[in-house]
Amino acid sequence: MGRAFEFRKERKFKRWAGMAKTFSRISKDIIMAVKEGGDNPDSNYRLRMLLQNAKAANMPKDNVERAIKKAMSKDQSDYKTIVYEGYGPHGIAVLVETATDNNTRTVANVRSYFNKCDGSLGTSGSVEFMFEHKCHVKIAAGDSDVEELEFEMIDHGAEDVFKDVEEKDGEEKEVIMVYGQFADYGNITKGLEELGHEIVESGFEYIPTTTKEIGTEQTKDLEKLIEKLEEDDDVQNVYTTMR
Repeated sequence: MGRAFEFRKERKFKRWAGMAKTFSRISKDIIMAVKEGGDNPDSNYRLRMLLQNAKAANMPKDNVERAIKKAMSKDQSDYKTIVYEGYGPHGIAVLVETATDNNTRTVANVRSYFNKCDGSLGTSGSVEFMFEHKCHVKIAAGDSDVEELEFEMIDHGAEDVFKDVEEKDGEEKEVIMVYGQFADYGNITKGLEELGHEIVESGFEYIPTTTKEIGTEQTKDLEKLIEKLEEDDDVQNVYTTMR
C-alpha cells in the first residue's frame, strides 16, 4: 500500500490546499463586496454573485458567514485590489492580481518572487496592454440553445457564448459560458437572470491578446514563479502570456 497510499495522500493534501486557497480568495472578495455595498445580497448585487461562487466551490456556510461578519466589524482592515505587472523568465508577461490590506508588504513579496525566479517587476501599464479585462458567467446548460442565447445576449454585452463540460465530484456536467467586457458584467448577469437562467458562477479574468510559446524546460522556470506567487496569501490570481 506504501507508494499508492502516499500518492493518494499527497493528492488529497494538494486538493485541500487548493480548496483553502479558493475559500480564502472568495472570503476576501466577500469582505470587499460587503464593505462596499452592505451585507444584504438582495440590494448588493456583487455579494449575491459571490455567494453563488461560494456555493459552486462547496465553501462551508460557516466560512461565508464568518467573512460577512468580519466585513461588518470595525476592526477589519479594508482590502484593496491591486494589480502588479512584470516579466517572468524567458520574456513572458505576468499580471498578478492581489487583494491586500498592506501594499508595502505585498509589493515587497511580489518583487522578491520575480527576482528569485529571474524575472522583474515592472511599472503600472508595462504589460497590462497585452491583456483584455473580461467577465465570465457560467450558467446551467439545461435545454438552452447556444446560438439563440448568444443572439439574445448580444444587446447585454455578451461577446462569446459556448457550451463547456465541467467535472465535479467525479461527474461531468454541461454548462454554458458567457464572456464579455469587464464593464458589461452587470448587464450580462442581469440579462441572464431576466431570461430565467440559473447563474452557477461568475467572475473576472485577464485574457492575453498575444501569447508566446516556450519550451518544456522554460515552462518549468515560469511555473516556479507562478507557484511562488499563488502561494502568497495576498495573491488572488496570476495571468501570463504563455501559450
